[in-house]
Amino acid sequence: MLHFLAGLLLTIGAAQALPFDHSHQSYTNILQQHVVEYDNGLKSVVDYAALAARPLPLQQYLATLSEVSAEQYQQWTPAEQLAFLINAYNAFTLKLIVENHEKFASGDARSIRDLGGFFSSPWDKAFYTLLDERRTLDWLEHKKIRVDFNEPRIHAALVCAALSCPKLRAEAFQADLLSAQLEQQMSSFLSDREKNNISGTTLNLSKIFDWYQQDFGNIQLYMARYADALTDDKNQRKMLNQQQLTVRYTKYNWALNSVNNR
Repeated sequence: MLHFLAGLLLTIGAAQALPFDHSHQSYTNILQQHVVEYDNGLKSVVDYAALAARPLPLQQYLATLSEVSAEQYQQWTPAEQLAFLINAYNAFTLKLIVENHEKFASGDARSIRDLGGFFSSPWDKAFYTLLDERRTLDWLEHKKIRVDFNEPRIHAALVCAALSCPKLRAEAFQADLLSAQLEQQMSSFLSDREKNNISGTTLNLSKIFDWYQQDFGNIQLYMARYADALTDDKNQRKMLNQQQLTVRYTKYNWALNSVNNR
């Protein structure tokens, strides 16, 4: 009996000592099964009904995120940390929608914003554990990611479950691919003509670039990096490079990024 208990403790200890999977492969599997990309890969929606019908894989992945201690996290590279945090934000947002799927199915909720209360927003809810404490989505984005990382491209990667958000990528972010993935996200977001474009002498941009303008600095100067994504017109690209356009921010569509709203 003592030998059995000793063996059991060793097994438990070994399981706890397993390193974190920085490939986030289990999350990629979930995304590939439930994210539907369209419009030449520039947009995506989520099959929340299927995800709600089979919630265990997402629950298991989220459990691995919650098991990471603050001390363990501090030992990672910056790229590993940022990939972890972006995936956590998007995956816990999926959790929030799935846990309220019946409200969306019944029509009682049409947007993530409908999941808040009279005096609070859904982003203020402390509904999950991360780095040893109960956390909110606002904490994760505004007090952790934006504070610890000078990386404006995260705004093309964090997805708040709305149609006007950047697309939810059908694969997890990974440390060794992170910069390329973020660049692809920003380029595809700015290539989506419904969300961002140049019309005549007007630079039409998502409200995201208004809300987080301080992260981008001079917005026309920043957008000049992605002139080819925003327009095919040489004269418009020239005006953008010379900061001669009028900037306008478009209305945000908060409807759920569900396959039913595609």
